[in-house]
Parts: sequence; C-alpha cells; structure tokens
Amino acid sequence: MNTLLWFRNDLRLHDNEALHIALEDAETLLPVYIFDPRQFGATGEAGFPKTGPYRLQFLLDSLSDLRATLQAKGSNLIILKGKPEELIPDLCKKHDIGLVSYHEEATPEETQVEDALDDALEAAGIELDSAWGATLYHVDDLPMEVEKLPDVFTAFRKKAEKYSEVRELFETPEKLPSLPEGHPEPGDFPDADFFGIEPDSPSDRSVLPFEGGETAALKRLETYFWDQDLLKKYKETRNGMLGADYSSKFSAWLANGTISPRYIYSEVKRYEKERKKNNSTYWLIFELIWRDYFRFIALRHGRKLFYSTGIKGKPYEWSRDSEAFKKWANAETGIPMIDANMRELNETGFMSNRGRQNVASFLAKCLNIDWRWGAEYFESMLVDYDVCSNWGNWAYNSGVGNDPRDRYFNIVGQGKRYDANGEYIRHWLPELKNVPDEFIHEPHRMSVEQQRKAGIELGNDYPFPMINLDKAYKEIEKRGD
Repeated sequence: MNTLLWFRNDLRLHDNEALHIALEDAETLLPVYIFDPRQFGATGEAGFPKTGPYRLQFLLDSLSDLRATLQAKGSNLIILKGKPEELIPDLCKKHDIGLVSYHEEATPEETQVEDALDDALEAAGIELDSAWGATLYHVDDLPMEVEKLPDVFTAFRKKAEKYSEVRELFETPEKLPSLPEGHPEPGDFPDADFFGIEPDSPSDRSVLPFEGGETAALKRLETYFWDQDLLKKYKETRNGMLGADYSSKFSAWLANGTISPRYIYSEVKRYEKERKKNNSTYWLIFELIWRDYFRFIALRHGRKLFYSTGIKGKPYEWSRDSEAFKKWANAETGIPMIDANMRELNETGFMSNRGRQNVASFLAKCLNIDWRWGAEYFESMLVDYDVCSNWGNWAYNSGVGNDPRDRYFNIVGQGKRYDANGEYIRHWLPELKNVPDEFIHEPHRMSVEQQRKAGIELGNDYPFPMINLDKAYKEIEKRGD
C-alpha cells in the first residue's frame, strides 16, 4: 500500500505513532509537511504576526533537520504550500495513496482542518488513521472523560498519577520505504513574501541559541540530564531567570514535537535508576503533567479558552488602552522586573516561567488590559509557543482560567525574591547597571543625587513607573480579583 504521513507539530522520528501507523503496511511512504497560510496570518484581536521571526526560524531549522534525517533513512520530506484539506486528497489521488496518518491537535483552528480533511478522504474512499501523541498521558488513558476534567490541576494530577500509566515508546525506524513513483519534488521552503516576515535567530544574549530539530532536542536532553547532571537540582533552580541551565528549556522542542514528552519521561526514569531519584526528578514529570492538563483543558473547552471571559465565563471590563499596552510590549513600563523580561522576549523569543507569570499578571491585573492581547503577543514572539500552554497560562494568570484563588503577583516582591541582587535586570537593562542593589527593583525611589552617582537620569535614560503598583494592588483587591 502507498501511505502518506502528514507531519504537523510532531517533527521527529522517535516515539512517533503516526509514523508507526503509516509504516505498518507501507510499500511506499510519502512524508509531507504543508505550510498552511492560515498559520502565518495575523492574530485575531491585536493583529500581530501569528508566527513571529524566532519561532519561524526554529520551525525552518526543525524541518531542515527532519528532512536530513528522512534522507539518511532512504526517504525525503515533501514541502508544500496551501490548505492541507485540499492538497492531501489531491496527492492521494495522484499517487494512489491508500492510507493517510497524522497526529491530532486539540484546538479549534487545527481540528477544523482535521475535520475537513477527514470528510474529503472519506468521500474519496481513502483510509485515515490519526493518533494522539502530544501529551505524556494518552487521552484514552485518562481516569475521567475529557468533558469531566477537574477544574483544578491538583485534582487532575492526583487521579492521573494514581490511575493512568505512561505508554511505551514507539521505536525509531532504522530504514524507511521509498517515495512513491512519480512523487512530487521535495520542494523548497517558502520565502519571506509568503510568511510576511523574515525569519530571525535570537540575539547572542539569549539563554540558548534554540536551534530547532530533533537532533538538537535530543542533544539538549543529553546535555542537561547526563553530561552536566543538572536534573538532580531542577526543582531548586527552575525559578531562575538568567542563564541556560536553571531549567531544562525543553519547551521549544516540545512545542513543535521535535522531542516527545514520553521520551523525556523515559529518560527521567532511567536517570532515577542510574543516578538519583529525588524531588527534582519528580518535579520535571510534574511539569509535563501541567503541560498535559492545559492540552486537555483546551480539548474540553474549545473556543471558550479564547473568549475574554475565559473558561470560567467570568465577565471583566477589560481595558483596551493601546498606548499602555505598547509600553508593556516595548519594555517601557518603568518597572525593571517587567521591562527586563519583555526586553528578553523581544530580543530572543524566550522568557522564564517566572517572568511570564509576572508580566502576565502586570498586564491583566495591574493594567486591566484585555489578557488576549498579551496571549497574542506571546503567540507571535515566543520561540516555544504552544497554543494550549500559552492560552491556558494566560487565562490562569488573568483570573479567567484554572486558578482557583485568582491571585495577582507583587511584582517588586517577586523581583527581590527571584533576582535579589539584580543580576538579571542589569543583564537586560544595562542602563541600570550602576544602580545600587537597594534600588535596582525600584529606581524611581532614588534621589536626584543618587541618580547622578548611578549615572542615570530617570525620565530620560529610563522611564518613571507608568503606574503606582501599590495603588494598583488596592484596586485589584477592591475589584475582588
């Protein structure tokens, strides 16, 4: 049988169930990746580029690596542009394809494409076999129906850990079937005119170069777990903000599927046997379960996740102050903890988890700006953008998601706790490099004389705070957030 494998956010050969399905009865195999123009348009509310320059470059790197891996195993990657639900049935007709396989997604834009493709293939009498492969726990192995997923993560985690098991890995094939006779040319990547932007790499100040691809993903795990032996202290360092190794940084490769969460899990288990089992090894699995939870939440709630009222259906009178939003996005708030993180995002496409929580809380809670603008900005800028994790986390931090306490962050307090000596702030805001530690998180408290000694003039070299944080917190409490 001639089979077609549609690659999506599963750009790997290890632990790839869709590949395994395609190979079962394959005489020939046609591996395809389709650049869908709908993924490179503008975001819905704020109109940012959906796929920004850093994630675009990471995607192109990942596809180049996938193509090289396929070629080394006797195959190739066919690159096409257009709508999958139109192109794949046409390929099937031209090349006598009897089976199409792919991995399923969880959110409406993607599942609509799946539904349209399924209908077209069914009408043409072509067999379809899709797989679920983006999560640690398989959706069919959950101890509850997705529609009955708990609203609180802890309840989900405890049940999943008790009643669900992580499935075994699918083997990586040593050799692949040839392409079908008369197959399309492998094709080149689209140019900047198609994308609407130029791809770009993170600045050299980035925590990592973030090279895309399965090869780089597996190398990162090898480095973090085995070469540098960092897993044993992951829980203690994971809230850091500066440097390559305070956390695993697997998120970018997980987002486009160049590494499998089950493979990470299997390596954690091997590490526990061969090196050490402690709270840190468990905590990395804990974070993978969080990632699962947001994907299942997206599956359960569908379009509600993208409403201003979120999955709670909680009405807010969100501000749409575009000038205030620009100050946040451009790292011009006058609050170093926020500006340093946003400058890192803008220059590199990455930000620590601690930073993401703080900038989200500031935008949605302190400025009361529509949280979806922030989520869309992250969608555009993040190298590790994952639709479920991004929107789930933004909703969580904005009071319309899965946080039962609906809390807000004390921004300066967070800065003093997680960047006590201001090393992170000085790295990203060098204009504050000579500000004394006691003022590094609140430079506006310096007198004119103290500013002179630090070589900075507030309002000129660095802005005054755009709001009074203490007043903002009182307003939040008054609103009952």
